[in-house]
Amino acid sequence: MNTNQNTAIATSVSIAKVTMSSLRKTSLIAGVLYLLTFVSIPTLALYSSIHIPNYVTGSGPDTAAIIGGLLEIIVALAGIGTAIALYPVLKKQNEGLALGLVASRILEASTMFAGVAFILSIVTLRQSGAGAGALATSHTLVTLYDRIFLLGQSFMPALNDLLLGLLLYKSRLVPRALSLIGIFGAIPLIAGYVAVMFGIIEQHSALAGLSALLVAIFEFSLGIYLVTKGFRPLVTMGDK
Repeated sequence: MNTNQNTAIATSVSIAKVTMSSLRKTSLIAGVLYLLTFVSIPTLALYSSIHIPNYVTGSGPDTAAIIGGLLEIIVALAGIGTAIALYPVLKKQNEGLALGLVASRILEASTMFAGVAFILSIVTLRQSGAGAGALATSHTLVTLYDRIFLLGQSFMPALNDLLLGLLLYKSRLVPRALSLIGIFGAIPLIAGYVAVMFGIIEQHSALAGLSALLVAIFEFSLGIYLVTKGFRPLVTMGDK
């Protein structure tokens, strides 16, 4: 083997190492951001007081609702971050689907920001001492929050994970079994969304929560996998 061949091999190995290092950083960032999207789980309890019919006429601190709003903002930004972090890698598989994932995440985040605005508007009514005259307005704002939550955090995650699951399945960046959870997990979530829309089940019922189970498992497992293992090395080196 001559000097030129040795140099070429050394260069290839060096490039491969740099690529692997870059991909590891990408997977780590994406994994951490995916795990961050779970910080809003406590809002189920934090927003419970908002649903009390006479909340705006009551007294006491509004800390729980405000903290819930802040957690949702973190989740919205983290959600956008996951799609942006993964885009440079996923676009090599299918740029259209990868761009669709970014757009879908941005749309989801937009609904979350709108929901937070509704919650904080209720808090403002209470803090300003609007009184019984604001009860109808507060009830409307609660209903608007519930409706936009149903759209943004029930339907949109199904679309997000369907796109991501397909991209990951085709690229084999993660085990295909994990990708399939995302693909098939979208089906019960969409079914649950439709069932709530038609009044077949209640939005806050156990069945509605169960419909989101596979999506939650997929995103949490993906976050753990990307943080602990990163993208599969054989694939990143060009294996199919």
